Amino acid sequence: MIRSGLTFALIGVLAFAATACGEGSRKSETEQGGTTKVGLITKTQTNPFFVKMKEGAQKQATADGLSLMTAAGKFDGDNEGQVTAIENMVAAGVKGILITPSDTKAIIPAIAKARAKGVLVVALDTPTDPQDATDALFATDNFKAGELIGQYAKAKTAGQTPKIAMLDLAPGVSVGTLRHNGFLKGFGVTAVDASASAPATSKEVVCAADTGGDQAKGQTAMENCLQKAPDLNIVYTINEPAALGAYTALKAKGLEKKVLVVSVDGGCTGVKGVKDGQIAATSQQYPLKMAALGVNAVAKFAKEGVKVSGYTDTGVTLVTDQSVAGVDAKDTTFGLENCWG
Repeated sequence: MIRSGLTFALIGVLAFAATACGEGSRKSETEQGGTTKVGLITKTQTNPFFVKMKEGAQKQATADGLSLMTAAGKFDGDNEGQVTAIENMVAAGVKGILITPSDTKAIIPAIAKARAKGVLVVALDTPTDPQDATDALFATDNFKAGELIGQYAKAKTAGQTPKIAMLDLAPGVSVGTLRHNGFLKGFGVTAVDASASAPATSKEVVCAADTGGDQAKGQTAMENCLQKAPDLNIVYTINEPAALGAYTALKAKGLEKKVLVVSVDGGCTGVKGVKDGQIAATSQQYPLKMAALGVNAVAKFAKEGVKVSGYTDTGVTLVTDQSVAGVDAKDTTFGLENCWG
């Protein structure tokens, strides 16, 4: 995604908050004559978001002279697979691990064990719960991403009685909770709840369902919501695969022109969906930047003993060709210049 439209993405890649670690830390593999290893653990290997994150990590690892190890869960939510990956990487002697946690609470004991052995652990995209279970976080402000499409949906449907379907991720995943709650706040719904397992108690939300971010499950969820509330007019989706699944279900009922669909991610397929009118607007995030910053943080730790800390916002942009007053946005030309996947 780092193209001409987003040259700022790696400018200042070294400018992040850091604190010096103790003198007692052991020598890095580079200092011992080997290659310093950095690990990347994503939720899955197939999601284009994580495919691009891996590409970004490999490019930065090559630039920083690091050896990249990679692993992923078998499916989104595979905590056991991620725990095994952490253990294997620690045993292999990695200096740092970058992880997009599938289960933001259950992964914490494995992360704590890695940190106790002197491994720098950085979360990418998805914060752990609590966030300070990792040394640092490089991620989209997912609450803001949801808030942007909530504000957009509110302005776009002004004058209509809102009847919202929420197509969420899964219970217990912080990124899903943040986007969900951000959307509701942006739209102005006062009842803010965590997920479809605890749907909003306001009259605006007429249906909620978990999709796992999957297109087929998004289609099924939309079909079920249409049975429950056939007059719904706004669909929030956790990501663009879920949005495209929802669009398929809406089109089958002849409702694709009557229902507003909004989403989050900004992958190339999703932005094309915006350009083609399948999705009204999406909040675009930047996985290559997350990965580059994370790898560079491990390189700095290995070479200088400087440990990154805190949260770094990697940016989010509302992308739409149907702009509305009062909500900042870029068009799909920008979106396609800066998309990924």
